[in-house]
Amino acid sequence: MEIPYVLVQIVLFMVIAYPMIGYAWTAAKFFWFVYTMVCTLLYFLYLGMMIVSLTPNIQVASIMASMFYTLQNLMSGFIVPAPQIPRWWIWLYYASPLSWTLNLFFTTQFGDEHTREIIVFGETKSVSAFIRDYFGFRRDLLPLAAIVLAMFPVLFAILFGLSISKLNFQRR
Repeated sequence: MEIPYVLVQIVLFMVIAYPMIGYAWTAAKFFWFVYTMVCTLLYFLYLGMMIVSLTPNIQVASIMASMFYTLQNLMSGFIVPAPQIPRWWIWLYYASPLSWTLNLFFTTQFGDEHTREIIVFGETKSVSAFIRDYFGFRRDLLPLAAIVLAMFPVLFAILFGLSISKLNFQRR
C-alpha cells in the first residue's frame, strides 16, 4: 500500500516543485528526478517502519529515528562535503542514503552543465566542475549511485519484514 501512496505524493510534488525550482525541461533530467524522489521517499518510509518495528515503544523509536536522521544529515556530504570528511568517517558518508540522493540530484541536474560558469571561492568554474571538485559527485558514477539508491528501500523493507515477524516486545 505504500508504493501507490508514494507515487501520488510524488506526482503532487512534481507538478508544483519541478517548474518552481527551474530545472531543465528535458525528459532525461525529469525522469532522473522522479526516480530519485521515488527511491528517497520509499527509503524514508521503510526506514521509519523499520525503526518502529525494531524498538519496543514509540519513545525509543523516536530517539532512534532522531539519532539516525541527525547522523544522516551530518554525513550526507552537504554540510561537510565528501572530499572534506576525514578518512576515518568516510564510511558513514557511503552508508548514508541521503548522500546517494544528493549525488543523484546534483549529477543528474547539473553534472552536464559544462558551459554555464559560476564564481565560487574566488575562481570561475563550470557548474559540473564545481560539483565534481567541491562535493565529489562524478557523473561517470551515475549508474552506481542509481543502483545503490534503489537498494536502500529494498534493504529497509526486508529488515522491517524480518523484524516484524521475528521480534515480539509484548510482556506477559
